[in-house]
Amino acid sequence: MTDVDIKPLSEERRLDWLRLIRSENVGPVVFRQLLERYGNPAAALEALPDLARRAGAKRRIRICPPEEAEAEAKAARKAGACLVALCEPGYPALLRSLEDAPPVLTLLGEAETFAPPCIGIVGARNASANGRRLAERIAADLVTAGFAVASGMARGIDTAAHRGALPGATIAVLAGGCDIIYPPENEALHAEIRAKGAVLSEMPLGTVPQARHFPRRNRLISGLSLGVVVVEAAKRSGSLITARFAGEQGREVFAVPGSPLDPRAGGCNQLIREGAVLIESAADVIEALAPLHPHGQAVPPAPRSLAQPGAAAIPPAPEPGNAERAIIEELLGADPIAVDEVVRLSTLPIAVVHGVLLELELAGKVERHPGNRFARLYKAPADPL
Repeated sequence: MTDVDIKPLSEERRLDWLRLIRSENVGPVVFRQLLERYGNPAAALEALPDLARRAGAKRRIRICPPEEAEAEAKAARKAGACLVALCEPGYPALLRSLEDAPPVLTLLGEAETFAPPCIGIVGARNASANGRRLAERIAADLVTAGFAVASGMARGIDTAAHRGALPGATIAVLAGGCDIIYPPENEALHAEIRAKGAVLSEMPLGTVPQARHFPRRNRLISGLSLGVVVVEAAKRSGSLITARFAGEQGREVFAVPGSPLDPRAGGCNQLIREGAVLIESAADVIEALAPLHPHGQAVPPAPRSLAQPGAAAIPPAPEPGNAERAIIEELLGADPIAVDEVVRLSTLPIAVVHGVLLELELAGKVERHPGNRFARLYKAPADPL
């Protein structure tokens, strides 16, 4: 294994990265495992069909063809965007430290926006006038203090946070493609953020956001940030998903308290009961971060293990046999189970367990869940005639 070597990629190598992450059943964690195992994306692409076949895939796994990756890169250039790989200098440093950091980001705007330490601000779409005004003020004060502000450009609190941060450093993280403006009324805001800050996404240009994309987007908002501020959120809301990701990623969670009579305060009050820092202003955020991040600077993340293009492959673990695969598949069910528990119950070497899970994920037989947990995917029964 090698530490991340931060350097620009050649266009050919960047297309290899893009092809691998756009191939079927290859998510960010699988991408990293494949690079660590095979040394570079080209070798990993060659290995994909055999890995999926070993796990009993019924058909050949779809590999992103070169012309498709080239078309995406061309579309990005035409739109004025750039594709930034995880190992390149323009990639956000805090985000790079995550296990599931996107291997490739699409960026509209300036990579320099990622230089200041960042705070995420999220909250209700149907926010009150007071909530919007407070989010705007907190964002403006954070930018004045030298921070950048990240949010999701949704209605309500997100929009207010971006507006408060402008013309300073603000980052809009989108669930769809960088060129898909949602909600439509934020077209002018999108243009201003693009001109003065950064718009980013892990999805290809032209991708229309769907419900399943928003949790993935939320993990990027928290991953970019030293901490996340929640201003108005119901007890079941996407903002609490962002807060949960922040906690799992080792980020600070801040919440603005509210009246128990207002459903939009329920989520924030719950976060405070669970240990989030109660705040009423940007000064509270800065004060809470000061002992952990003096002068507002992030502690540099620990080096991540990720092979670079051209790096030597890790000697592979012995290929598991059918008996080992059967033992692991039997332990997997509809409820997610931690990898450590699979290792304990199977009594198999951890390298063998990881190898089988990688094959099963590529074959589309298991689904990865937060916390390094896996669940088996079952086909729905056919509708009766």
